[in-house]
Amino acid sequence: MPTPMDYLRTRRVYRLIPFGLLASCLLWAFVHFGVADHDLYPSGPDFGHPFLRGPPHPPHAHGGPPHPPPFQPPPAPQEHTKWSKRADAVRDAFRHAYKGYLEYAGSSDELKPVSNEAVNNFNGWRLTMVDSLDTMLIMGLHEEFYDTVPILANMTFALDKGKYAPFFETVIRYLGGLLSAYALSGEPILLARADDLGAMLLPAFNTAYGLPMYAVNTVSGETRLGWTGSDILWAEALSCQVEYKYLAHLTGRKEYFDTVERVMDLMANAELEDDMFPTKWSVKTGKPSNTQFSVGAFADSAHEYLLKQYLLTGQSESKALDLYLRDASAILRNLLYVSPTRGLLYVTDAHQGAPTHTFEHLSCFLPGLLALSAHALPPGSLSPRERELHAWAAHGLAHTCWLTYADSEAGLGPDEVVVAGGGRRWLEAVEEWEEGGREGGRPPGVRDAAVATGGMEKDYRATKMGYLLRPETVESFYYLWRTTGDEVWRERGWAVFRAIEREAKTDSGYASLWSVFESPARHKDEMPSFFTAETLKYLYLLFTDEDPIPIDRWVFNTEAHPLPIFHWADWEKERYGIVSKDHGHAARHNWPHSGLD
Repeated sequence: MPTPMDYLRTRRVYRLIPFGLLASCLLWAFVHFGVADHDLYPSGPDFGHPFLRGPPHPPHAHGGPPHPPPFQPPPAPQEHTKWSKRADAVRDAFRHAYKGYLEYAGSSDELKPVSNEAVNNFNGWRLTMVDSLDTMLIMGLHEEFYDTVPILANMTFALDKGKYAPFFETVIRYLGGLLSAYALSGEPILLARADDLGAMLLPAFNTAYGLPMYAVNTVSGETRLGWTGSDILWAEALSCQVEYKYLAHLTGRKEYFDTVERVMDLMANAELEDDMFPTKWSVKTGKPSNTQFSVGAFADSAHEYLLKQYLLTGQSESKALDLYLRDASAILRNLLYVSPTRGLLYVTDAHQGAPTHTFEHLSCFLPGLLALSAHALPPGSLSPRERELHAWAAHGLAHTCWLTYADSEAGLGPDEVVVAGGGRRWLEAVEEWEEGGREGGRPPGVRDAAVATGGMEKDYRATKMGYLLRPETVESFYYLWRTTGDEVWRERGWAVFRAIEREAKTDSGYASLWSVFESPARHKDEMPSFFTAETLKYLYLLFTDEDPIPIDRWVFNTEAHPLPIFHWADWEKERYGIVSKDHGHAARHNWPHSGLD
């Protein structure tokens, strides 16, 4: 009995198959290129980097997973300027650090750059690799990036029984890194891995009031407490909304939004003294468990995320904006002081309202945050008076952060100092200056003070003398440069980079320093992943003439992973219960009565 193939052979029909395929291809090309609106990712006349336009993000529930545009590198500069050469130097530094990591620690989390050994200190999922993905893309290191994709495709994020992933660090480093790399590259496997990890971390929120536990086992969902016992740090509770809301938008998974928004509701309804959000909260009661108000180690990124989730979601979430405005006002009222010697503006913490006059390197993110809010918040959300105060504080704080670098023998900033004599509250000094006729044009704390040389008193004494390759100071330099256009911030960033090259470089990478008050500085055997994820990224972006990640289109998470600004669709607002209020009139936030209303 003849087969169907015998039938085709006898009729010679199979000879027509190539012509059929050719006709199909021509028809597809006509439809695809002949339709005026075939471009799903319009860039606009002023936006020439297709890979940075940001995906349209149709959620899974409506039309399948999003497909960002294919990756394309930023264009090479037409001529090599001073700044493009400096950006190249930072790229070379990244290559050096990442090469050493791959050679000696590529299957582990971080490199030990003195002993050339590896360490697994964050789950053992190749932390430095994941944390560096978007840095590679931004720097145009395509080969390095695409070498990671098969490795990432095989990641399961599984932990053995008795092992736990620290929720906060895993979200900001791993989840943020995967989401950002997906947004920049469009590689679907990165979104799939991010979705997997996001779901595996959700059991951390299974508490009475929705505050996350310190750590979670990604297989069993078991959780455990951290060093604070049944308390959670404010930074740990409020530094997951950016990542999970973006993931909710990409996937349409309501549980991602609802889980992190429950924490926001808790904050919005909390009864606080003078809007000062404490650094510790009880997982059992959902209420504050101490009276410390700080922008340092226990709270830093929480302040960021109040503003950044509002900006990331197209300025649509009024709750986040209201919380940020309350919080920022409380910081300016209670934590900003002017030192008595050089008149340096600094930010400290307070216990039961009493300042400690401790100034942390970690707090040097604050000038960048205030510069961003002064620049990005819409008219009416801040009064002209408040916007001016934010901009002044950003400049003064960033200058003080710079001086802690410039004052030291190594040219790098100590991790913590205490200001001698404390000084006076900044807002009081501003009021007095205004009543005196605004002499000099800049208020106290915003005037550029001199570097302490030749035995000049430094205003402070270092209590933690090491430099840990931290990014906060150069992060703020980046925001000050992009919002003001003042190249002094670029020059200061270059001085910091040269000091890192001189003092921290090893044969295989870069090392933290024991003390910045000696040069050459002694090396600690550690290279944290945030050095390649944040410090080198912000330095590179500080030196690129054309900003490949414009701050009006992208929002950086606290680990410097950029996510594209998006807008909730109407159905999403209804599904998630998102309320947008008109901020046409600036709300008042308990400013001191003395001339600041």
